[in-house]
Amino acid sequence: MNFNNVDFDTYFKNYPDKDGYFGKYGGSYVSPELQVAMNEISAAYQTICKSSKFIAELRKIRKEFQGRPTPISYLERLSNSIGTGVQLYVKREDLNHTGAHKLNHCMGEALLAKYMGKKKVIAETGAGQHGVALATAAAYFGLECDIYMGSVDIKKQAPNVARMKILGARVVEVTEGLQTLKEAVDAAFAAYCREYKDAIYCIGSVLGPHPFPTMVRDFQSVVGIEAREQFVGMTGELPDAVVACVGGGSNAMGMFAGFLNDPVDIYGIEPLGRGPKLGDHAASLKYGEEGIMHGFSTIMLKDENGEPAPVYSVASGLDYPASGPEHCFLRDLGRVKYDVVNDEETIDAFFTLSRLEGIIPAIESAHAVAYGIKLAKTMGKGSVLINLSGRGDKDMDYIIENYGIR
Repeated sequence: MNFNNVDFDTYFKNYPDKDGYFGKYGGSYVSPELQVAMNEISAAYQTICKSSKFIAELRKIRKEFQGRPTPISYLERLSNSIGTGVQLYVKREDLNHTGAHKLNHCMGEALLAKYMGKKKVIAETGAGQHGVALATAAAYFGLECDIYMGSVDIKKQAPNVARMKILGARVVEVTEGLQTLKEAVDAAFAAYCREYKDAIYCIGSVLGPHPFPTMVRDFQSVVGIEAREQFVGMTGELPDAVVACVGGGSNAMGMFAGFLNDPVDIYGIEPLGRGPKLGDHAASLKYGEEGIMHGFSTIMLKDENGEPAPVYSVASGLDYPASGPEHCFLRDLGRVKYDVVNDEETIDAFFTLSRLEGIIPAIESAHAVAYGIKLAKTMGKGSVLINLSGRGDKDMDYIIENYGIR
């Protein structure tokens, strides 16, 4: 399959290039001193990702500790309620240990830290699932763990904050700026700059300077690889469409990786929030422009001074003013279609999936569910596979307080 002269048969061999670029996006824009640390991480990863010992240990962890493979569920009642004949399915990353896809790359990054002789892992978190996953990985491998989290998200995601602390992590409250995910990344990155000799920064998405977008995609690709095999096994054919939510984009890149070279429509769904006005959403791929932030070239939302703009989403894990460089590249190629859903559509989908299928989704994942429902209503036949990237336990107090029980 070719899109704009890119051969997807050889895509993963060619992208990113040796400098970490997906087309014009990605790379590493950090200080010379920190670049030494990036080079160290890249060299270590390129060594162990080819190591049979590392691969065997990671496979054992996924099977015996994480509970992989996670299943695909057919949403019969929801499909019937739409009434078009289109069949909806979900990949159940909510059943992965800790309740989301995040553990897929956290266990890999923590294993890399052990290989490199690091004593600590550092990360940011928004919805808290990445923080919980990394705290879990740190406990598993016996590493120290510092998690940076904005004050607003600490209040919204109190259950996950408690889980991180129970697992032994130090949760560092970030009080600057809007006190959400972007500021948490700023603080975590600053801490890593101070501590890189003894620590590794385990970024929570396909973001940041090279090699992080590649590493996280590779660790998350297990989602798409499993999903493709499972779906064909269940139905005898490929889905007509694959849908995933996109903030930074780790769950989406993991899912998309399994289908890029197939005749399947792929949709990445961003948060439109309260509407298209700057500051009311976090839809960088729809409304953003080229820029550099947090050490990589990307598509980002900018304020009047060209700095990262304030963003908003009902989902703490999606309120980031940029997207991963590979998503920017796939958007430009036209291989993945990026669209939006707003808060109201998302909350409706949250309750609809819960009531009709007995699955309470994370608010982040509910964005993908909402779009999957909208898409199914426009299709005359076929199937849609949605990545249910996480469960909604963390969101229930916030939902009830702000939206009640519908």
